[in-house]
Amino acid sequence: MNSSAHPHFKTHFVELFRAAAHAIATPDANVRIELTRTKQANHGDYSCNLAMQLAKPLHKNPREVANLLINALPPSPYLEKVEIAGAGFINLFLKNSAKQQCVHHVLQSKETFGHSDSGQGKKIQVEFVSANPTGPLHVGHGRGAAIGASLSSVLTAAGFNVSREFYVNDAGRQMDILTLSTWLRYLELNDIHIPFPQNAYQGDYVKSMAHLIHQAHAERYVHHPELVLDGLPVSVMETVVSTDEHLDQLIANAKKVLGQDYAYIHNFVLTEQLGDCRNDLMEFGVEFDTWFSEQSLYDNGSVARTIQLLKEKKYLYEQDGAIWFRSTDFGDEKDRVVQRENGQFTYFASDIAYHLNKFERGYEQVINIWGADHHGYIPRVKGALQALGLDPAKLEIALVQFAVLYRDGKKAPMSTRSGEFVTLRELREEVGKDAARFFYVMRKSDQHLDFDLDLAKSQSNENPVYYVQYAHARVCSVLAQWDGDAADLVEADTAELSSPAELALLQKLIDFPDTVEMAAKEFSPHLIAFYLRELASEFHSYYNSTRFLVPEIALQNARLALIAATHQVLKNGMTLLGVSAPDKM
Repeated sequence: MNSSAHPHFKTHFVELFRAAAHAIATPDANVRIELTRTKQANHGDYSCNLAMQLAKPLHKNPREVANLLINALPPSPYLEKVEIAGAGFINLFLKNSAKQQCVHHVLQSKETFGHSDSGQGKKIQVEFVSANPTGPLHVGHGRGAAIGASLSSVLTAAGFNVSREFYVNDAGRQMDILTLSTWLRYLELNDIHIPFPQNAYQGDYVKSMAHLIHQAHAERYVHHPELVLDGLPVSVMETVVSTDEHLDQLIANAKKVLGQDYAYIHNFVLTEQLGDCRNDLMEFGVEFDTWFSEQSLYDNGSVARTIQLLKEKKYLYEQDGAIWFRSTDFGDEKDRVVQRENGQFTYFASDIAYHLNKFERGYEQVINIWGADHHGYIPRVKGALQALGLDPAKLEIALVQFAVLYRDGKKAPMSTRSGEFVTLRELREEVGKDAARFFYVMRKSDQHLDFDLDLAKSQSNENPVYYVQYAHARVCSVLAQWDGDAADLVEADTAELSSPAELALLQKLIDFPDTVEMAAKEFSPHLIAFYLRELASEFHSYYNSTRFLVPEIALQNARLALIAATHQVLKNGMTLLGVSAPDKM
């Protein structure tokens, strides 16, 4: 078998079964043929349930159909034998020689092993994190960041043309609240003490930004407290008020008093928080191709144009002075306001415009990674796309459940005394980037994640990221002791690799491209984390039971080639998850 043209076994066998199905004259030529990996070696390497699918249309029992299919299977250079099991499953056993050649393919392909062109260059956008730039990222954002970045890498490896995007919510009330909060702290530095609203931003980072403004501009933005409190009751000076009306009045006063200076403070705090967010994410190994401004949708008229399009398509109506979208027409529980009585557009209006913009930029598929609390938002966004004449199926939304921190077996507090969540930066400083990235993707995104801080820091086999990285470092240690040229191992004769442990490890290497393809197909990067733990387990078992630097040079080189291939696949998988592959531990 030519090692430079290593086959995709599952694809190869699907083609054989398709030919066999046609040969036994099945009336259903479009039957879906699927192969699954068997869980036990004595059941072969792959299993197919095609006989059960064809039993009814052929009016035969499944085992009888299985026999017909096996007899009609075209010959394959990779098959050792085929067996019928249970109700009619067909189990396929690969030849050892077919498995052994995988080593050459891995060593030749190097960092591209596991990559494919199954995505055919399809243009996909993955939008994730998209946190309001109103404060530091917290541990909840961290999970969305890890899943989004890993999924983007997996899709790229599967041959998709992926663009990573962060949607910056730089328009609207939350940015106004941050601007006001910073200005009030700035006034305090100038001995003007306005009672600080409880529903404003409380964190120390707000005071830090106020200090920076004060250092650069001294008293330039100081105004008389009477102007700041204009229209508010006198009693506000003696108490802390936390109503939305109170906050909105303070924001309106700030805009009026500061005039054009308001835009400076607004842009300053936005730039500071976005900069902090970028740095935080870069240190976490997460980068974006595009940072898309919500404000730009207002500035270029996209929001108004989108609402006009919905109006022309008769999906809007007026009630109580507001404009409503007929969201219930598309399965939402109630209709939604897109423009308030005062003429201001809602967040939902700009979200519709944003999603229209995504498809206008030519993306064939759009994936949003949202917090689980956005579940109810899905039908209205998909409905709006459908109302605009777009296919809502082209929008996929992956919901991410929150991560719960545990320390000493007890639930760790998720917020500090000031009410701020534990930041992503604090988590990273405690457990390290690698552990944080790996732990975040160990579960499917819509499953709750219990994040064990003690386990993440431990150097033990129970710590999954340590376990996987240690497998990589162990290979490096053996190759360093050997002190040969690893490039020579590409040509090693792998026919010696025939023990059960070696064949199991070989099959696990063969599984890697299938795992990447499945993770891309199901938008499930956690499958890569599962795979790495299984590969590490197979390797550690092999390592503990086998000598590598043996006197027989052919056997030594075969075993070294196998572990060098394992080393490469471990590294490729960890790279997809944004985890480093250390040579020493």
